[in-house]
Amino acid sequence: MNKAVIVLAGLALGVGSSVFAQMSPVGLWQSVDDKTGQPKAEIRITANSAGLLNGAIEKALVQGSEPICTQCTDDRKDKPKLGMEIIRGAKKAEGKEVWEDGKILDPENGKNYTLRLTPIEGGKKLEVRGSFGPFGRTQTWNRVQ
Repeated sequence: MNKAVIVLAGLALGVGSSVFAQMSPVGLWQSVDDKTGQPKAEIRITANSAGLLNGAIEKALVQGSEPICTQCTDDRKDKPKLGMEIIRGAKKAEGKEVWEDGKILDPENGKNYTLRLTPIEGGKKLEVRGSFGPFGRTQTWNRVQ
């Protein structure tokens, strides 16, 4: 009986930690074009040793777009979009399941926006908000399994 309790407790902890892990933006996400509703790209979000999140384009899902970032004005100018880091420096807000204070690049127009990432629906989706002052837009990305 004692072994059964230990096994069940271990299983409960394992399930709990996997749910918690899914509530993080870390992982592979499919961005969705907010104008067409079509999948646009796959972005891999990773955490560095300081706990800051960065994300790079891993796969383009739309054909015919400009392959390099001609509109970028920083170190990404004229670099290939594939492999490009578009999310930089997001950190977890204290006491919330929100990551903010980072920047997100729109490689179509070369502009950087203030970033907020919010996992929703148990971590299956990610609200990605880019803003400039009071203006901004939110996209919902889907986790790639």
